[in-house]
Amino acid sequence: MVKKGEWVRIHSTVLESSERTAKIPEDTKACNLEMWTKGFLQEDAEIGDVVTVKTAANRLEKGTLIEVNPYWTHSYGKFIPELVHIDRQLREIMFGGDK
Repeated sequence: MVKKGEWVRIHSTVLESSERTAKIPEDTKACNLEMWTKGFLQEDAEIGDVVTVKTAANRLEKGTLIEVNPYWTHSYGKFIPELVHIDRQLREIMFGGDK
């Protein structure tokens, strides 16, 4: 059970592919326009329920509850040893050393 007031992420379909304008590329038009939104849950619910959230901008949005306490999971990738050498070379060229 996810309690009212928890910070959550919801998903909703804004426009079905059939409702999209003809003025966009065909591959884009073939896809639904979807939205993922974070906010404070307005009622107790379970993952998968259709719920309402209040966003940080105080908008009310409805969608399917997909995550509790969402966080960023992306990164800039794994360490690349060559970049350490490039950094040293660049500092030497620009500043004359390890300044």
